[in-house]
This record gives sequence, C-alpha cells and structure tokens, in this order.
Amino acid sequence: MAADNSVLLGLVEEFVSGQVDSKAAETVTGSSEKSIVNVIHCLSSCRLSLTSSQPQTRGRGVQLLSQVLQECYSSLSERELEVLLAFYENRLKDHYVIIPHVLQGLNALTKCSVLPPGSAVSILRSIFQDLHVQSLMLAERSCVYNILVSLMESKEEELKGLGADFIYGFVQSVDGERDPRNLLLAFQVARNIIHRGYDLGKFVEELFEVMSCYFPIDFSPPPSDPHRITQEELVLSLRAVLTGTSQFAEFLLPLIIEKLDSDIQSAKVDSLQTLAACGLTYSHKELAKFLPGLWSSIQREVFQTASEGVESAGLSALSALVSCLSRSVLNSDSEDVLQVFLSLVLQDCQHHLCEPDLKLVWPSAKLLQAAAGASYRASLIVSAAVIPALLEQYNNETQVRSLLMYFSLCLLHKHTEDSVLVAFQQSLCSVVFSALTESGAGLQVTATRVLTALGQQPGLLAQTDVEKVVDHLTRLILEEDDTKVSLAVVECSGSLAHLHHKAFISRLIPRLKEEILSAVRQRCVTALASVSSLPSVVQESAPILLQVLASAHTGSCGFSVEEVVAVCISLQKIAEHVRDSEGIGRFFHDIIIPHLLGLCLQAALQSRDAGQLFERKKQHLWDSSCHSFTSRQVEIPEIDRLLVQLEDLSCTGPHLFSYTFAAKCFAGLVNKMPAGEALDAVLERVMKRISVELENVSSAQRTQAFTLLLWVSKALLLRYHPLSTALTDKLFALLSDPALGSQVADGFCVLMSDSLDVLNRNCHADVRIMYRQRFFAENTTKIIQGFNSAEQEKKSYYLKALSHIVSNLPRQVQLTELPVLLPLLLEALSCADQAVQLSTLSCLQPVLLEPPAAIRNQLEALFSRLLTLTTSPAMKVRIASLQCVHALSRLPEHMVLPFRARVLKALAVPLDDTKRLVRMEAMVARGEWFLLGSPGGR
Repeated sequence: MAADNSVLLGLVEEFVSGQVDSKAAETVTGSSEKSIVNVIHCLSSCRLSLTSSQPQTRGRGVQLLSQVLQECYSSLSERELEVLLAFYENRLKDHYVIIPHVLQGLNALTKCSVLPPGSAVSILRSIFQDLHVQSLMLAERSCVYNILVSLMESKEEELKGLGADFIYGFVQSVDGERDPRNLLLAFQVARNIIHRGYDLGKFVEELFEVMSCYFPIDFSPPPSDPHRITQEELVLSLRAVLTGTSQFAEFLLPLIIEKLDSDIQSAKVDSLQTLAACGLTYSHKELAKFLPGLWSSIQREVFQTASEGVESAGLSALSALVSCLSRSVLNSDSEDVLQVFLSLVLQDCQHHLCEPDLKLVWPSAKLLQAAAGASYRASLIVSAAVIPALLEQYNNETQVRSLLMYFSLCLLHKHTEDSVLVAFQQSLCSVVFSALTESGAGLQVTATRVLTALGQQPGLLAQTDVEKVVDHLTRLILEEDDTKVSLAVVECSGSLAHLHHKAFISRLIPRLKEEILSAVRQRCVTALASVSSLPSVVQESAPILLQVLASAHTGSCGFSVEEVVAVCISLQKIAEHVRDSEGIGRFFHDIIIPHLLGLCLQAALQSRDAGQLFERKKQHLWDSSCHSFTSRQVEIPEIDRLLVQLEDLSCTGPHLFSYTFAAKCFAGLVNKMPAGEALDAVLERVMKRISVELENVSSAQRTQAFTLLLWVSKALLLRYHPLSTALTDKLFALLSDPALGSQVADGFCVLMSDSLDVLNRNCHADVRIMYRQRFFAENTTKIIQGFNSAEQEKKSYYLKALSHIVSNLPRQVQLTELPVLLPLLLEALSCADQAVQLSTLSCLQPVLLEPPAAIRNQLEALFSRLLTLTTSPAMKVRIASLQCVHALSRLPEHMVLPFRARVLKALAVPLDDTKRLVRMEAMVARGEWFLLGSPGGR
C-alpha cells in the first residue's frame, strides 16, 4: 500500500511542479484501479500545492483533483462528498485562474447519487454569490448550466425550497448568453422551472425577458459545425419555455404582435407557430384583451402574404385560438368570448365571400374554415352565418358555388358525428346536384367529394336524394370524358354503394349492363368493380363481367388484350372486396370460376391467334382459382412414377407454364413425403440432375433446372428439412450467375411469399411457423457479404433478393432489422434496375406507416430518392414511390414540415402524368401534403 501511495504521490508532484500534463492521465488511470479514499489520501499529502501562495500551483492541484473526480465520482461516499464539496465551494472564492477547474470538479460531484442533504442549496448559493457567470469562458458557463441540470434531476425539492432566489440566480447567470450549445442547456433549465412547478415569485417578468430576448430565433449553423445544432432545435426549445406557463401571457402576446410586423418570413412563421402553441396552455382569460390585436395580425398575414408557410401558420394560429376559446366555461353573468371573437372574424371575412371579383375571397374562406374547424361550437356559429349567405348567392357566381362546396366539405370532414349542416340539408343537396351538371371539372370533382361526405353521415341524404345521386353518378360514368371527373365519380360510387346498395342495384347496374359492350365499356367495367363491395351487389355485377368475357371470346366486339385483362382484374378485385363472405365464396366457386376455366379451355383449343389473345387472361386467372391438393394422410398410387414424370417435365418442358407447374406439383409432393429413405432417395436423384444441368453453362435447360431447384428449396424450407440450407446456398451462389442472376433474385420472392395454389396450409402442406424469420436470421449475412464482394453490375441482384426477403417479413421483424438493412435498401432505390426499385418500394411502403427511428434519421436521403422516382419511366415505380411519399406525410409534423414545399413542388409533375393511376396517387399524396400543418390537415 505504501509503495502504491508513493507512486501516486510521485505522479501528483510531477504534474503539479513539473507541468507535465501526461502525468494527470497516469494518475487518473492509477486511481481508477484503487479506492478513491487512497487517492484523496495521496492528494492530501501534497496539500502544499493546494494551499500554495501561487495561483498557478493551486490551480494545477485543483485541476488534477477534478480530473480524477470525473472518472471516480460514482465511488464516493456521502462523508467524502461533504469534505470535497466544502473544499470546492471554498475554492469558488479563489483566484480566477482556478475557477474553471473548480467548476469541472463541482460538475462531476453533482452527478453523484449520494449528495448530502442541503448540498444542492449550498452549491447554488456559492455559485450565484461568488461568480459572475457571463464573464466566464464558454466551457465554464456550460459547466454551470450542467450543474443546474444535474441538481434539478436529483435535488428538485431542495431547489424548490430556495423559492424565488433560485429563479433570480438563474436569471443572473443566463442573462447575455450567446452560444447555441449553452442556450440549449439554458432553455432546458428554464423549461424544467416552468413545467415542474417552481415558484417564479416576483421574477416572472425577469425570467420572461431573459428568455424572450432570443425570440424569434435567427440562427444558421456553420457548414462544418461538429455539434450539429439546428435552428429547429433552438426554436422548439425556446417555444416550450415561452408557451409553458400562462404567467407569460401578458408579456408574450404583445411581443408576438410586434414580431409579426417583421419583414423576415421565418420570424413571421415562428411567431404564428408560437401563438398556436399558446392555445394549448392559455385560457380565454389570458387571451381576452389581446384578441383584437391578434386577429388583426393574423388577418393581415393571411390576406397579404405570398408565402404558403406564413399563410398555413396563420390559419393554424387562428384555429388554435378558437379552440382555446371554445374550452371556456360560461357563467350566467359572463361574456361568451368565443362569440365575441368570431363576430370579429365574420365581420372582416364574410362580406368578401360574396365579392368574387376581389382577391380576398379565398383567403377569407380559408380563415372562416380554420375557425369553424376548431370546434363544434365554432362550426355552429360560423356555418349559421356563412352557409345561408352562400346559398343566397349561389346562382349568381361560379366562384360562390366553389366556395360553398369547399366550405361544406371542410365542415363535413371536421364534424362527423353530429353534422352542423343538418339544417341546410335540402338546400345543400340541391346545390350539389346542380354542381354535378356544370361544365367545370373542378366544381364537379368537389361536388362528388361533398356527396361522398354527405352520404356517410346520417340524416343528410334522404332516400329520394340517394336515387338522384345514383342517377347523376350513372350519367357521369357514361358521359363524362374528363379523367379527373371520371376518377372522382368512380370513387364516390364505391363509397356510397356500400351504404346504399339497393339504389345502386336497381338504378346504376342495369344502365351499365346496357352500355357494357359500347364504346364506354372500360368505364363501365371499372365502375362495376368499384361498387361491388357487398354480396348483394356482387351477385348482380359479376355476371355482367362474365358476359363481357364471353363476348370478347367470340370476337364480336373487338376487345383488346388489355381490356380483357382489365375485366379479369376487376373480377379479382371483387373477390378481394368480399372474400370474408361465405356466400360469395360459394358463388365464385360454383359459377364464376367454372365459367372462367371453360373460357380458358375453349381458348386453348382454338387457333393460335385466339390463344394468344387469351394467354394473359388464362395465366392471371389460373394463379387465383380454387386449387386443392390431397391431405398428407391420403396415399397416392404410383407416387414414385408420378415424381419421375414430374421431374422429367420440370427439367425438359419447353413451355414456361408446363415446366413451372410441374415443378410446383413435384415440390408439393416432396413437402408432404414422410422423412426416411424414400424421401432421401428422391432428393438425391433430383439434386444430382439439377446440379448437372446448372453446371453446364451451355445447357438449354438451365432455366428449367433452376425453377425446379427453387420450388424444391421452398418445399424443404417450409418443413425445416436439413437439406434446405444446402439448397438455399445454391440459390445464393447463382445470384452471381451471368445468365440466371436476375431470375434467381426474383426467385426469393417465391421462396418467401405465400403460394396461392400449392405449398400452403389449405393444400395440407407441411408449413412450420416462423420459417421466414428463421430464413432471414440464417441468411441475411450471406446477402450482405455477397453484395459487398459482388462485381458492380451484379450488385443489383443481391439488392433485389434482399428487398424480396424483407418485404415478406412480418412488420415487427422489419422494424427491428431495418437499422441494419436501411443503407442497402436506400442504395437499392438508386439502382438503375426498375425491378429492384419496385421491389424495394413495396418493402418500404408498409414500414413507413409506422417508421422506426432508423428511417426518421435518414429522411433527407429517403425524400431525395423517392421524389426522383416519381418521374421514373416505369409506371409501377412511379405509383409505388408516390405511395411511399404519401405514407411519409403521416410522420410527426415537426419532422416532415421542412420537406413540405419541396414535396409539393415535386408532386406537381406527376399530376399531369399520362397514366390515370399515377395521377390518382399523385393527387391523393399531394392533397395530404398540402393539408400538412394547416387547420384542415391532421
């Protein structure tokens, strides 16, 4: 022990007297391996340095002690802390060169979990009395703020006992701070003071002044800033302080009004967003006397600004104010502040609605909509004043009609349980029906949306109105050529048919049946699929589609292949709509599927040209028909002979259809065979044949051999057969094959996805639980290593395989594993292979609905790639990327609002896409992004 102490003492003396900084590190290392008591004992033996008359010598001693404590503070006892705290508090009165080291030591000591009672108060009194914090260097000021944060976490009750003295000391310490790192700490302390119930006493205004001097934040981090502090971090931290207590209201609200006069757009947005945040904390009492000034400022910004950001923030602020006032509890002798405020809003906005030549008509409508959407009480007041006026002016101006549609739609979406429009039901229905006969596409589209909302709320559509609705929709389906209108009409029909199916069965379906073979047959087919969401409707609509297929089969109506496929897809959609209905399942089984198979057979027996016409239809329907394989308990006669013939057909069949289904049948039988010598012999024979074909690069049957390998691998993987690992390793090896690499990558989709016609539980296959998770766990590393070592032109195969595997995993597994795989998935989005892009997008889209932190940290890269893909040459890629962009709008607003303008600009391009499906996805996505952050948004 004595020898150890001598070594430490020597190190201490070398550091203090010799100015050798490296000795400090050796001392820290040595002390961390021994008891802290010994360290203090050794340091006390060189007390001459701590009591030296030379400030520099004392400073070196304190510096060494503080560095030791930073490593060993958790080992201190309460008694040792008392001694050290007394020493350090006393040193705060020492020479200024010692103060930085004293603060470092105190910062370490305040992190201890065994701080003696009363020590927190003693430390803060010493700091507040003996230091002028703002005269210290940046690092020392940071120490002071960190000391405050630590003590507020561990000794909150002691600090609250200081009362207003603590607030005063903090105000004095932070006054004049300019460094953004320290400001974040200071804002954190202030936020804790406000939200944790500290008594502000008579220093409310002082605390507000020392914080509000930074409002609004104007900060641009340097390009090479290693701390990565953003303006948004500072803005949100300061906003949480300023809006955290209603005691600041009398100071903050005038300040907001003042700052809204700024010429800087970001200052206006920050002020309006801060005002919106006040609505969550304040009551009508704090707002009352400032309402005229606030309304005047909001009105001016919405009326005059050319910035979407300022307008959106202004509307949000108005909505927040109205929502706050709506929560006020009225007494018999009290004034209804909400009524008074809305009177101001109506007085300044309502008259503009009937002056369509003025540019203020739409800003006024947006302001009124923001106010009405804030609460049910507000919607009653606003609608009672606005709707009658618009109805009175409806026939005079087209713009008034649009305003009425817009305003009604906003109210219908905001208040769905007890609609405020019941009183105007008859007039509103008449207006909507009139709009449907207008020539303007925009007005017609809005009218269909209003109809959809009206039909989904009780009491707003009488039975006679429903019949009129169906007649109007039928007319538009058959006559309207505008794509946007047609799309809106079909969507409206699908929504209302689920609620009012009798009217659609009696009025719309007969008319579509009459026109199904005419020039508008494609519209009729689409509409039939859309309205067929109930069994009663399906029984009427599906036979009509069969009639179309029969006519196409005879060739009497000149149907194209695309039209035939569209009819088949419509039948598939109908089956998906009602797949939980036992009656419809029987209906398809007994009528639809036999009819389809009969058409397929007839087409196969006809000429080659006719066969080509139906080839795509046959392939599409065959995959979805009611295939059934026998149970494992059923003995199949001559199974060995059957397996040999299937193997031969799989390896030598000249047609994709024949050798693929032969491979499926072979795999289905292998999956069910009991373990033993018979199964081993079959697998040994088939694997030998597959290997011979695959190793011969000039063989004409390599694709067939690969197909058989793929399905046998799936059969063994599902049942956890030991040979499955060897087979999947063969597949991974084939990813680098020049001829088969792309097919192999697509094969992983087959391997991981559910098969509809074979190798599923309905076919009595041997399927073990969690086989996908097991496959993923065993093989992810192989894909990543293969990607890293692959040649550049073959990397896309590994990316495609990975995206197929991940997209078929359960959602929870995707969320867990995504942080590891995200870099590869993002790279896959940049891959030139459109199939890789599509597969990756299909994988990402469901994950984006509940995005993990890994995606949230990669938003910039994700948005860049997704927005680029919205103009891809491939339609499916454009649609999938738009769906992903749409999903990202559901992230928390503060995360995605910075991307809003960029997204809206990018999505304007696909709105004019040549494909209707792309335009539809772009419209839906852009609508969600446009509403983001606005009162009408989420």
